[in-house]
Amino acid sequence: MGIFYETIPPSLQPWILAQKMLWVASAPLSASGHINLSPKGGPYFGIANAHTFWFLDLTGSGIETTAHLREPGNGRICVVFMAFEGAPRIVRIWGSGTAVENGSPEFERLVQEQRVEAVPGARSVVVVHVQQVASSCGFSVPCYEFKGYRSVLNDFFAKKERAFRSGKADESMDQYWAYKSQLSIDGLPGMKRGYDYAQKHGVAPLKKMIGPWAPTAPRTVKATPPMQVIMVAVLSFIIGIVLTLSVASPETVRRIQQKEGFF
Repeated sequence: MGIFYETIPPSLQPWILAQKMLWVASAPLSASGHINLSPKGGPYFGIANAHTFWFLDLTGSGIETTAHLREPGNGRICVVFMAFEGAPRIVRIWGSGTAVENGSPEFERLVQEQRVEAVPGARSVVVVHVQQVASSCGFSVPCYEFKGYRSVLNDFFAKKERAFRSGKADESMDQYWAYKSQLSIDGLPGMKRGYDYAQKHGVAPLKKMIGPWAPTAPRTVKATPPMQVIMVAVLSFIIGIVLTLSVASPETVRRIQQKEGFF
């Protein structure tokens, strides 16, 4: 039987912090968009307080979570933990999220305050503003033995950073983020730093979907064509005149027709 809380209760906090991995779920607002579920491993998460959870978003080929959090009017996120050893348990944290990107003053502040290990390749600290927490049984979750964290991802980006610092400009993280973290699979803008770099340097995004469900163009805010602006202005003017005439007195209509003054 599930138990719900408005915040992360003290009774669950030690158990959450002892877990070895978590899952993050998010989705775009569009009904034609795709739901995303990402596993996160490693000791890169924490509890700032009963109302705030955070995790370090490491670089990968996808950028779904950040894209969904950045989408205007969105920000929905769900974090899931489950016990693979010991007593069975599942914990879900629902809330609104913010991706605080690497390179920003806020990122540096969070790294210092929460003692985050900003490993090479860290894209952002995702801050979850908790709205609801639930604990349930997890009786069907199988048991697994934890053997250790994989170091492949961290090793890859540490090597990439060393290459960049030695003078290889094409090994920069901005170049990598522009290619792989520019857009989501639905064409939503992903990591701002990667997106801005891509626009400035003309970096084409990694093609992530194929077939009829692949987006035909990035779902970005586009400038309104001038002709459309003119047509809207003309239509608004006509509607204004019609409304004026429909509510004006006969004397006012007569003056307009005769082009007489009002003062």
